[in-house]
Amino acid sequence: MSFTDRSTAGGRCRPTNRFLQWRVRLRPIAALLAMLAALGGAAGGARAQDGAASGAGAGAPAHPARAPAALRARYDALKDQLAHNAYGRPLALESTQAADRLQGEVVARVDQPFALVEQALQGTDNWCAILILHLNVKMCRALPGGLDMALGRKYDQPAEQAYKLHFDYKLESASADYLSAGLSSADGPLGTRDYRIAVEAVPLDAAHTILHMSYSYGFGFAARVAMSAYLSTAGSAKVGFSVTGTDDQGKPVFVGGVRGLVERNTMRYYLAIDDYLAAPAPAQLEQRLEAWFDATERYPRQLHELERADYLSMKRGEARR
Repeated sequence: MSFTDRSTAGGRCRPTNRFLQWRVRLRPIAALLAMLAALGGAAGGARAQDGAASGAGAGAPAHPARAPAALRARYDALKDQLAHNAYGRPLALESTQAADRLQGEVVARVDQPFALVEQALQGTDNWCAILILHLNVKMCRALPGGLDMALGRKYDQPAEQAYKLHFDYKLESASADYLSAGLSSADGPLGTRDYRIAVEAVPLDAAHTILHMSYSYGFGFAARVAMSAYLSTAGSAKVGFSVTGTDDQGKPVFVGGVRGLVERNTMRYYLAIDDYLAAPAPAQLEQRLEAWFDATERYPRQLHELERADYLSMKRGEARR
């Protein structure tokens, strides 16, 4: 199948009508992939990498008995990044890209005691209260062993028109000095698969907690094509947080493409966790919504999508679904 026409003046290839029709048909699919990439944002200290992770994402998961010490060691290794970065908060963010998988990770200091963090990050009700803050989550319904979500566009959208996805919830470990919990979904649309959102935490001191959050998903050929179409059209100007160099004026150049997308959504979900931990009571929904919007607006180049009034109005309705 040919997507170009070589009979044009000068011998240059130009898109045929068939190619243009193909690209138009892919746009809604690509937008869907962009929304689903949220599941699993200049920032000094963040890095985007190909292949194996390092830094914030370094190393294979530790044995459960050694996990608390391993997380503290990772935090200690990142102390300089946590103290000196462009985020304005103690946070290190990374993205990694392999041939068929994407991942984003955050290691951060949370200004809440471990006992509160451990309680707040357990249970599907609490996770729905976290996830609904993200602008693409149109509905979240807690179930005994998981949760049902509806993902849509950034504007207000009926839940029945959004993509439905089920996550299994698992509490890996909950003790006096370590928490590990996660959400997973085996299948997604267009050959995406193995979605994972995971958190682990250990106490730092009486008033602070070390938090590690990650999300990842796998993808096949159809997803790769759709994502490419999205990133060459609607997502072409969007960037992440990792600095890949400087331009002619000495300004930072931020990573784009799928790693930029991963970083934006990693930050959005981390901010949702952080804002929930600061206001976990059901009656504090309004406080969480305002805090999440304010936090994302600190990084307008990467995360600005809606005006405050539009976001708050949309989320008040979606949280009641």
